[in-house]
Amino acid sequence: MNRLGYKLRWVAVNVSRLLLAVTFVFSGLVKVVDPRGTQYKFDDYFQAFGWSEWIPGFLPLWLAVLLAVFEFCIGIYLFFGIRRRTTSWFFLLFMSVMTPLTFYLALADPVSDCGCFGDAVSLTNWETFGKNVVLLGLSVLVFRYRRLMVRFVSERNQWMISLYSIFFAFVLAGFCIYYLPVFDFRPYHIGVNLPRSMVVPEGEEEPEYLTTFVLEKDGVKKEFTTEDYPEDTAWHFVESRTVLVKEGYVPPVHDFSIMTWPDGEDITEQVLSDKGYIFLLISPYLEFADDSNIDRINELYDYCGEHGYAFYCLTASGDDVIGRWQDLTGADYPFGITDEITLKTIVRSNPGLVLLKEGTVYNKWSCNNLPKEEDLNVPLEDGELGRLQSASRMMTTLRVVLWFLVPLFVLVFADRIWVGSKMYRRMKHKNRIIKSCNKCIYTPLHLFFLICIKVNSCKTQDKFLKILIIFNHNPSFLHRSTKQM
Repeated sequence: MNRLGYKLRWVAVNVSRLLLAVTFVFSGLVKVVDPRGTQYKFDDYFQAFGWSEWIPGFLPLWLAVLLAVFEFCIGIYLFFGIRRRTTSWFFLLFMSVMTPLTFYLALADPVSDCGCFGDAVSLTNWETFGKNVVLLGLSVLVFRYRRLMVRFVSERNQWMISLYSIFFAFVLAGFCIYYLPVFDFRPYHIGVNLPRSMVVPEGEEEPEYLTTFVLEKDGVKKEFTTEDYPEDTAWHFVESRTVLVKEGYVPPVHDFSIMTWPDGEDITEQVLSDKGYIFLLISPYLEFADDSNIDRINELYDYCGEHGYAFYCLTASGDDVIGRWQDLTGADYPFGITDEITLKTIVRSNPGLVLLKEGTVYNKWSCNNLPKEEDLNVPLEDGELGRLQSASRMMTTLRVVLWFLVPLFVLVFADRIWVGSKMYRRMKHKNRIIKSCNKCIYTPLHLFFLICIKVNSCKTQDKFLKILIIFNHNPSFLHRSTKQM
């Protein structure tokens, strides 16, 4: 019965350990490939709790990266059985904090989606709390019987896997911040047709949204909708908000709209139905936009003018900020007003660039890899720039997995070779000792030395082997050598 109980505990602990590891590796990976998304989620929480005024601007992004790396790495550590005591402690402590926290969030509901799995899997706050209750139970079981976890790497060389996992997570997160996420789980990914993604299936009730624009005139702020937007140019745009008025089927793309600045004309249908190419420069806040590539943006706008392509800059900034941007950069392109959250969802860069054709997203660029001058020598119809840059999600997944697994496999393989060679040397060493002992007369010293074969210290075995060899040739050495020991 005890043996059966031991086997059941062994199976339960290792199954629980794998479930925890897979969950945390997936949760960490979707955050690592989209640190900006986690940053925006932290911003939402800080704003909901009223902390945004005293939180430094750099802190949400740093917290997003550290949380992503932490979840990914402890998942890898648990999977391989690295530092079982410390890792199980971290799991138990982390889940002991997150479970009551998510219970409070489920009750208060400050933000509808917790963001624990990024944009890959959307969970309500109550679903997140239920998930954390299960994970907390698994963490308690793993911590209680942590010694039953099977190691997949030797204890001596587990530092290699530890450091490599941290290095990989930080490098991948930096790559996705500098460029764009390698996985795009959002509804505006490359290849999607926006008009079709905005359609509500037949028989489903449509949700109703209300977009309001806050305008200011003579120091007085007033809200307007698309129906009563004033034609008086004395009104200055401040901000826009889109809220859900009536629930219903929510299509993947439900909040995309463009109002021209400063006259407030709705050109959403015009942009999405245009048969030609359209460049959209996306900047949620122009006051925080990276202006290091302004010359390339202006060159791209001139290129569009020469070939008859439309070009708009979409932002949620106010009139004063747009005016300062024009003065600073010499921007002659037209501006459009779009909801801030929508712009953050479209592209994870400020500014970012999107290429549309007939409502389909053809390509995206961050501010750090905008189209180069040599790419603009031919019309889009004749060059690589104007082709649909769609990559299979399966191939992208395979590429990222190989980025991580190939070096990891090399490290594990090297570790196995090192352990195997060490075991071979130890067996060879023991055989040499036994062979030496068989050639001599057994004394208490020999018997003691044979017991030392069971000791895993090769240094101890070497010391007694030298004594035995000398003793075989000079028995009088026995007294001196044992006395020295």
